[in-house]
Amino acid sequence: MQKIYYQAKHCDGCLACEVACIEKKSLTKSLFMAKMEQPVPKARISFEKFGNHYWASICQNCVEAMCVGACMTGAMQYSETGEVVHNLEQCVGCWMCVMVCPFGAVVPLEDAKKVSKCDLCKDEKTPPCVVACTRKALCYCTPEDYENEG
Repeated sequence: MQKIYYQAKHCDGCLACEVACIEKKSLTKSLFMAKMEQPVPKARISFEKFGNHYWASICQNCVEAMCVGACMTGAMQYSETGEVVHNLEQCVGCWMCVMVCPFGAVVPLEDAKKVSKCDLCKDEKTPPCVVACTRKALCYCTPEDYENEG
């Protein structure tokens, strides 16, 4: 299974990945117009700065995901290929998944009173956040490929 890996040593905090995610998740597919959408689209990847370094919060598609275990409606579940997926229609907005995710990767959509998380943009060959990262801090690959890139 491919997932998004983050290498902090390459990140300069430009946030191009966040911008690409917001644009992709917007209804208009336009960053300019996204600011006027309701609800305003939110990035499924976020960054915090610690000293001179940045740290990404993005879904790790855990094998034993706490968000799946905490979801009382089954809105968080595993796909056939092992990714953690979220069904927005089943979500009741209890935000238990937000509270238990150790990576801060489940995003509250306060306007919709639901949550969201990275869906790896399955309709794309490579997620736009990875494409936007010119410093190669994000890698969309298998665990084996990530280990070999090291």
